[in-house]
Amino acid sequence: MSRAFDDLYDLVKYLRSEQGCPWDREQTLESLRPHLMEEMHEACEAIEENDTAKLREEIGDNMFLILFIARIAEEEGRFSIDDVLTESQAKMKSRHPHIFGEKRDLKPEEVLNQWEKAKQAQKPEGESALSGLPRGLSGLTKAQRIQQRAASLGFDWDAVESAFEKLREEIEEFEEARAGMNPERVKEEMGDILFSLVNVARFLEIRAEDALQGTIERFRERFGHVEKEIARRGSMTLEEMDEIWEKSKGKK
Repeated sequence: MSRAFDDLYDLVKYLRSEQGCPWDREQTLESLRPHLMEEMHEACEAIEENDTAKLREEIGDNMFLILFIARIAEEEGRFSIDDVLTESQAKMKSRHPHIFGEKRDLKPEEVLNQWEKAKQAQKPEGESALSGLPRGLSGLTKAQRIQQRAASLGFDWDAVESAFEKLREEIEEFEEARAGMNPERVKEEMGDILFSLVNVARFLEIRAEDALQGTIERFRERFGHVEKEIARRGSMTLEEMDEIWEKSKGKK
């Protein structure tokens, strides 16, 4: 390990010691869980914003927190940071047989399929290939990951056109359910539409979650122009708000 890595872990150990920080000493794996989730989200935001300085800072925060968690696990006799690094290295090598085994030239999608097959092979016998996804994943991300895993086992459309056709089929079924005034079926068919739409995104190599987040941010920005006009005029009709909305699309 590099000296900087060792120094950071030494700092974590000192903060957890009797000579260290009272707050740090009382932390547990459970108490650090929300902090880990928050720091991961902040790092993701830095990537989305293409903010190099912020990304460097957030990676550091994540690294510190991960070492903090590893230290607590070591104190409790669960595992050491060396165990973590050794196991991770072995796992990554096993997941890259085209690099560390019989060398082969694979396309990125072939590497992903190989990765998913390797994960499935390491699961306990009888465990589904679709199990093991974190409960905290968003619905869009979970749907896309499940579809990727199913595709790695051959359960997939042959082309994006088939995925589009399935989406159209689900929309028609949604309209039928809505016409039949069946709330439960309407909800179910809406879910089918979203799942099928994510599948189309997967074929087009678009992260559905990223696409939706981008749309949400554009909506917030454009609606901000509408809010400013409402504040300036006092009130507006829907037609007037829509006019401002359309004009805001051309603003940077």
